[in-house]
Amino acid sequence: MIDEAHRLRGQRLQDLVATDHARVQALSISVNGWLADFSKERLSVAAWDALLQHAEATNLPAWIRALFAGEKINLSEARPALHTALRQPGDSPVFVDGHDVLPAIRETQYRMRALTEGVRSGRRTGSTGLAFTDIVHLGIGGSDLGPRLVCDALATAPGTDVARAPRMHFVSNVDPAQLSRALAYLTPASTLFVVTSKTFTTQETLANAYAARQWLDTGLAKVGVAAHFVAATANTEAAVAFGIAREDVLPLWDWVGGRYSLWSAAGLAIPLALGWPAFAALHAGAARMDAHFLAAPMAANLPVLAGLVGYWNARVLNHRQRVVVPYAQRLAALPAYLQQLVLESNGKSVTRDGDPVAGPTAPAVWGATGTDSQHAYFQWLHQGTDEVPVEFIVPLRATHPIGHQQTLLVANALAQAQALLEGRDDDALREELAPQALAAAPLAAAIAARRCPGNRASTTLLLPQLDAIELGALLAFYEHRTFVEAILFGINAFDQWGVELGKQLAAPMAAALAGKTPLPQATDASTRALCAFAQRALRESDAP
Repeated sequence: MIDEAHRLRGQRLQDLVATDHARVQALSISVNGWLADFSKERLSVAAWDALLQHAEATNLPAWIRALFAGEKINLSEARPALHTALRQPGDSPVFVDGHDVLPAIRETQYRMRALTEGVRSGRRTGSTGLAFTDIVHLGIGGSDLGPRLVCDALATAPGTDVARAPRMHFVSNVDPAQLSRALAYLTPASTLFVVTSKTFTTQETLANAYAARQWLDTGLAKVGVAAHFVAATANTEAAVAFGIAREDVLPLWDWVGGRYSLWSAAGLAIPLALGWPAFAALHAGAARMDAHFLAAPMAANLPVLAGLVGYWNARVLNHRQRVVVPYAQRLAALPAYLQQLVLESNGKSVTRDGDPVAGPTAPAVWGATGTDSQHAYFQWLHQGTDEVPVEFIVPLRATHPIGHQQTLLVANALAQAQALLEGRDDDALREELAPQALAAAPLAAAIAARRCPGNRASTTLLLPQLDAIELGALLAFYEHRTFVEAILFGINAFDQWGVELGKQLAAPMAAALAGKTPLPQATDASTRALCAFAQRALRESDAP
């Protein structure tokens, strides 16, 4: 693979793609009405074949089967990663440690649906008998990003029912400004809080939950606050101790990681906002992608092929960034969702066995919607000093009344991928500038300023439209692609010990800033100085 990568670096992509229809066919795949075009990547058929052989050598097919079978592939925590079971159709048993977990999944889904219909119909009311007009979802990380993305993406999609829905608000940051803004125009008597925390110990979520309870206590004269809370957690007793009625606590399980949890009770905001049929359709779309990922041969398996491209760009070509550009305003939250999914999963430097990895792992992931991003960082993509692979995600058919603008949107997406590939050379610029009759020196400067080198890689993913089914399939596609890349890197995609470190250090820091305890003796000089400065400012803000 290294020799082929070296050869490809010496070739211009536009020369490879220009008239080679066989290349386009070989490096593209169509699945369930989608088209994924990898032919603009710095790849060749020889590299493709070598990557498939590498996938076989890493035992990828067996890892895929183990994922769906509930084997303990999260090795550092000795757990399965069974988010696929949450959207499994039918009643085939799913075993964890010899116990069929499907009945518990179905029971929880039944309770979620009953709660959803009770709230949306007005039968479930607050303590004063008023129906809920507003719901505030309290969570962070996977307990926020997934539900937030889906609720935003499908708010105006076909098959959703927002007419009867309470207004949905998401609060994740411990910064008090976010909760304060959310509550500023709400009424306690008609507000329901959904607290989502797997452990029910998440600092940010619990701080917001206690602040919400105090707001309710004040507004409702400390009467009937419990009626205004529901929770999704694996720690039922902690939620009950907080003051949430046991029947309003929906279970989470340790075999579902936070960034894969929108399919579980952690995604309760989705049916509350969009209706149960939309939530079911989301699951159906994901299940469709699951079936493809499990059954399709690797050479025709979309998440596998996309994962191979990601591995090739990160490990072999050493690209340290990956830009994701959805040409759909309703996918504005997708880049942030993918940052957590990809970087929390694959931002690792040791193998599953604890050895140092042999090379780079996940590159930085970022992006924003087209066409807005064309007027921001696309200048850097076209004329900057780095080649950064770009992923274009393009739903083709509009699902809203202003459908004629969809043609312009799709045209921009395809044109940007073409522009990154072809660029704009001196001859074209000289012809373009000819009417200005510039002298030699100004002409040379004008050409230099306008020159776009091209030769920049991209993938284009075309979807039929953006509805609940296609969104479910898209999110499952990215989950599986991330898993494939982890196997190729030789790392565990399902732990996040780096996240835990910051949480552990925050508790003694908060106590020190509050003046309750000194900093640990081993704290470095820089952190001590910062803490001392912050303490003084905090004391001044608390002064009368």
